[in-house]
Amino acid sequence: MRPLETFSLLASFFGLASAQLGLSDGFVNFTTSTFSVQLVKDSQTLYSLRPSGSSFDFVPGDEMAAREANGHYHLGDITFRARKVGSTAWVTGDTSTTRRKLTPLPVSGTTLAAANLAPTLPSSSLLNITRRWVNNNGQLQLLFDVTNSQTSAVEIGSLGAPLEFNNIFTDRTAADTNTKCSLFDPYIGQDAGFVQVTPLLGTLPPLVVIPVGKSPLEGWRFLPESTSAAPFYQSQTFEGLYEWQFHTLAWAQNEWSSVTPWNAATSFTLQPGQTRTYGIEFRMAPSIRGIESTLQSANRPVAVGLPGYILPVDQVGKLFLHNNLASVQSISVVPSGALTWSNNSDAKTSGWVGLNITPHTWGRVRLSITYSDGSLQTVHYYVTHGATQAIADLGNFLTTSQWFNVSSDPFKRSPSVISYDREVNAVVKDDPRAWIPGLSDEAGAGSWLAATMKQYAQPNAAEVAKLEQFVGTVLWGSIQNSDGASMSVYFYQPTLLPSYPYPTSINWGNWWSWNQAASFATDRAYDYIHVAAAYWAMYRVARNYPSLVRTHDWRWYINQAVLTVSSLTTGRVGFASVGLMGETVLTFLLDDLKREGLTANATLVEGAMQSRAKIWAGQRYPYGSEMAWDSTGQEGVYAWTKHFNDSVTSTNALNSIIAYQPLIPHWGYNGNARRYWDNIYGGKLQRIERQIHHYGSGLNALPLITEFESSPSDIFLLRVGFGGLSGPLSNIDQGGFAAASFHSFADTLKWDGYSGDYGPNFSGHTMGMGTFIINHPDFGWQAFGGNVISTSPTVQVQVKDSIRRRVYIAPLGTLLTLDAGAFSTVAFNPSTRQVDVTITAVPDGASVAAAAPNGRLVIQQKASVSGFNGLKPSTTLSTDAGAFVIPISSGQGKVTLVPA
Repeated sequence: MRPLETFSLLASFFGLASAQLGLSDGFVNFTTSTFSVQLVKDSQTLYSLRPSGSSFDFVPGDEMAAREANGHYHLGDITFRARKVGSTAWVTGDTSTTRRKLTPLPVSGTTLAAANLAPTLPSSSLLNITRRWVNNNGQLQLLFDVTNSQTSAVEIGSLGAPLEFNNIFTDRTAADTNTKCSLFDPYIGQDAGFVQVTPLLGTLPPLVVIPVGKSPLEGWRFLPESTSAAPFYQSQTFEGLYEWQFHTLAWAQNEWSSVTPWNAATSFTLQPGQTRTYGIEFRMAPSIRGIESTLQSANRPVAVGLPGYILPVDQVGKLFLHNNLASVQSISVVPSGALTWSNNSDAKTSGWVGLNITPHTWGRVRLSITYSDGSLQTVHYYVTHGATQAIADLGNFLTTSQWFNVSSDPFKRSPSVISYDREVNAVVKDDPRAWIPGLSDEAGAGSWLAATMKQYAQPNAAEVAKLEQFVGTVLWGSIQNSDGASMSVYFYQPTLLPSYPYPTSINWGNWWSWNQAASFATDRAYDYIHVAAAYWAMYRVARNYPSLVRTHDWRWYINQAVLTVSSLTTGRVGFASVGLMGETVLTFLLDDLKREGLTANATLVEGAMQSRAKIWAGQRYPYGSEMAWDSTGQEGVYAWTKHFNDSVTSTNALNSIIAYQPLIPHWGYNGNARRYWDNIYGGKLQRIERQIHHYGSGLNALPLITEFESSPSDIFLLRVGFGGLSGPLSNIDQGGFAAASFHSFADTLKWDGYSGDYGPNFSGHTMGMGTFIINHPDFGWQAFGGNVISTSPTVQVQVKDSIRRRVYIAPLGTLLTLDAGAFSTVAFNPSTRQVDVTITAVPDGASVAAAAPNGRLVIQQKASVSGFNGLKPSTTLSTDAGAFVIPISSGQGKVTLVPA
């Protein structure tokens, strides 16, 4: 018998059954033209919400019996803090705390059900609240009529509507999880705010929750519940629930007083007898891609930021605003001067107002737009150092502050780039989670993975010299040997190392304080990808910047990568048959093997990957991992099924990503793939929570960007994908330290102290980031990752992304990549399809990077364009391993490309 069932029996025995939700008394059913609705009869909370004609349910009715006790939140509950004007103490109300049967009120007109909430609120609550469920022309509304029942004015310091949607994965099969569950994310944008609820398949219509009247989404609060019983709230299989907050002052003055909230905290004062109605409305969008158009049709303000909401100081962003009901009256920014703006004339479709956004001040920025009807919209930006400078800062920090060089270290970690704790500014030599100081798994390998991938993106002579030492003595020989890649080189076993000063302040009794045998195990496939990526990155350096390497030539590095793939796929390594985070790098490796004419090794790698892809082709949900549900497998599944032309499986994987990687006008949520448990394993603050720009952002962006390159008219993919690729830039602080993720809980809102598993995030960033030139149907010529400086007669773009190695020209379906050198400018003539490219030996803004001896340009046709057969150089250039060699003189080279 489950614990909650036992509790229910005891409650009945002691006469406490009225303190439950009341499922045994049945339900009340309603239909609108859009929804089929079920309310729990006794509580009038939502039990089922299904789109008309569909069996899909957004509410976890099938888990409601396990969540019937007091303290569990349901849709229809309300929380508040209020006080009489002149008092300092807040009185708290929460309908989930002590449930009692409600008496239905008479209803008429559009009201479907109503009840006064007094029986389930404390008698001292100061407020009289009536809840109404309303049919608004087919749309379902949840309204709260809040009345001051006192003889003096009452200030509402907080007011929130808990949201309960089916994000419970506990005890569900993969099929049930993917077909029954949803994820939900907020746009914490005040009167323009909304919540999107996306079914995990990615193909079913999503639910969009919007404000009714003056009901701003001012705050987003995680709702604490008991975690002790099934379905295991705040666990890997049930992230938990959140609350739409209309006012937040009482929280901001207390639990959140040490942080800067997303929005300015407000309260509202009700005069005696005054009533104010707050509410939310539930609408169906035709698809996830159609959420913005659904908001427009609902007369909600819409913001579209291009390329997104993470802006390096050397790039100009674009912001387009659409409001059917009001015009822009004023704009302000916090911190003052952090952004400046000016109008542009880019918009080609009526109803849009375009702004150029110029960033100035590093860090979080809130842009506030006030409309002529008094409504307020906030758009949340993050400003970084110049893009290439941020990458240079990262490389320097990793190879100086995070450089561990202690020859006497008994774990053979020296010399290496090791995990770091920014809160104490010291390397992490000891941690109970053995992998973190042990240089493996994501949270231990993350730092050296970032350091090596940085050299692929932006090589630096001094950094390469250190990493050659690391690769030659620690990566090969300590982390990896002929047996495979180990899970950790650090272990807790005082009997083997009696003189090692294991800190006594650490609790070494958990499962993750591995002994030597557990640490040295080589049966975790994920660890092999990090190793292969490091070798591949160093191959790229040695091949294209040969003067930088001293220890090994490029052949050794690429052979080591192949050896790692071979070890991974022998059948002795666990999880080798699932998608592995970061394994897109193996597609790069395969391409390079073919370009180099290394046919035997290419055949080995491709054959091993095809065997895995055949397994996935026979599975509907081939996204397995170490976890019950995960967002790591989709990247690898997409990469290889796309490569082997399995469009069904690759499309399924892509749709899965679209379901959990949102498009939202907020730097933290935009392009941020769902991750919520990895701080337990890699963070300093160990907590289940919605993580902001953990490695899911950079890695899940890769399929989105790849698919966009194949389908350049699908700009939605570019917008979400570029948001994900930009995420890893925000993790890098002003000194170059990169945190594992940002804590999203409203009482924290800060970067984690540990470097943790940032490396896979940055790996995705380096492989996918570029400048993408598009002709947007509503906004004309735009460059994601660059600045458009002219549109006639040619479209001229300054390439300003962080990597400067990839330029995609969407109208041509053509991808230009550089093995060496950096793009500076690109000019594209839409009429003649001629492209003029300027490259530099060193990326602009990265003066410490190594200079390329020449440019090495690869031209790839990614999408078919009618009457166009690709580009070629207008003059004869020599080639090397499939790359055109572009001479560089005085730090610059130029090439003109014409239709082939």
